[in-house]
Amino acid sequence: MPQYKFDIQVRPEYLPAQSSPMEDSYVFSYTITIMNTGSVAAQLVSRHWEIEDAFGEVQVVDGLGVVGHQPLLEPGQAFQYASSARLHAAMGIMSGHYFCVGVDGHRFEVPVPPFVLRVGSEPGSD
Repeated sequence: MPQYKFDIQVRPEYLPAQSSPMEDSYVFSYTITIMNTGSVAAQLVSRHWEIEDAFGEVQVVDGLGVVGHQPLLEPGQAFQYASSARLHAAMGIMSGHYFCVGVDGHRFEVPVPPFVLRVGSEPGSD
C-alpha cells in the first residue's frame, strides 16, 4: 500500500539586525527541511501558514510552493529552504500545512506542527 508522508523539521531564529523593537517590529527567519519519508514521489504544490503574535494578531499566508519552488521529492529525498516573518511582538507561534500531490495523483496535506518565534532564539538553542 502506498505511503504519502513528509517529515518536517523547523529551525527558527530571531534576526536582531533586521528588527526594530522600538517600532514593534521583530523579524524572524525559519529554515525548514521537508523529507519524503513515504513510498511515493510527491510534489509540494502550495502552503498555508497561520502566524499569531503574543498580542493575538494573526497573519494568514497562502501561496503556491515555497520560496518560488514546487519541489518534487522522491522517497528519501529532502528539500530545505529559508524564509522569514515579521511580527509586532517579541514572540509568536507559526503553524500550517503543505498541500501535496503524489505522482499517482493522490492529494494529501502535510501538517507543520506549531513552532515558536521568540526574541533570543538562536540556532541550536532549542
